[in-house]
Amino acid sequence: MNRTATTTMLIAAMLLLICLPAVAKEHPAAAQSLEEYLLSYDYDARREMKANSLFLIDHLMDEEAVLVDIRFVEEQQAWNFNFALHIPLNELPLRLDELPKDKLIITACPHKDRAILAMAYLRTQGYQVRYLEDGLINLAEKLRGDDARLLMQFLPAENRH
Repeated sequence: MNRTATTTMLIAAMLLLICLPAVAKEHPAAAQSLEEYLLSYDYDARREMKANSLFLIDHLMDEEAVLVDIRFVEEQQAWNFNFALHIPLNELPLRLDELPKDKLIITACPHKDRAILAMAYLRTQGYQVRYLEDGLINLAEKLRGDDARLLMQFLPAENRH
């Protein structure tokens, strides 16, 4: 694991541990599920929490997944994926009712730091979720020309936001 990935994971873990007491007061079951997740975390869990761009595209085309863009509003306004739900990380706890419980949720940001935090939080809320390990910047690189056209042909209109 490179230094950036290690730093990101440490920051995410520290934030979760700092926030855990507040979550425990309001949602005892959610805090317990986070604890169980951390205690059972192994190499399989590490692999299972990630999704790359090709995995995302396949699952979007099969209508098995929803991409949740957790960037700040201004970032979303500057460059946009119209097939993603746009819920900034700092609004996520208040907008859970917008997320389907019957589909895989894939959280994303330009790289992956905020996506990892969103993934961990959504797992405590009972969602099946992964984070986009190669980030939105790499997804944009993959969705050029014919690949973009193919995705948009397969995505139902109601999945465009």
